[in-house]
Amino acid sequence: MRQQVETGGAPAAIGPYSQGIRAGSLVYTAGQLGLDPASGNLVEGGVAEQTDRALRNVTAILDAAGVSLDRVVKTTVFLADMADFTAMNEVYARHFSAPFPARSTFAVKELPKGGLVEIEAMAVAADGA
Repeated sequence: MRQQVETGGAPAAIGPYSQGIRAGSLVYTAGQLGLDPASGNLVEGGVAEQTDRALRNVTAILDAAGVSLDRVVKTTVFLADMADFTAMNEVYARHFSAPFPARSTFAVKELPKGGLVEIEAMAVAADGA
């Protein structure tokens, strides 16, 4: 059974997808850009600021599903430019603690709205339900 997860703490979906889906004990977030949830615009600054905002958006979706960021088991990071890897990684490391989630990072041709980074996550609910 799939259950939609929605929150005003993350940008609204801009297409036919959910911010998050809970399926049993698993919670999946849609990819999150560095968008301010209130304005729908990318936050000012570079990849560091967008990474921080994207991870705060992921956190808001997980919170709405009753799951904390420390329950994340896998993330996928999409970068518009692999030259931004180090700056993204420094911010990413401030949001997670050991044991860190498994992660894949890809450079892509472009991201929606001209974003520099997009992050999605999969988490396991503590109660297993």
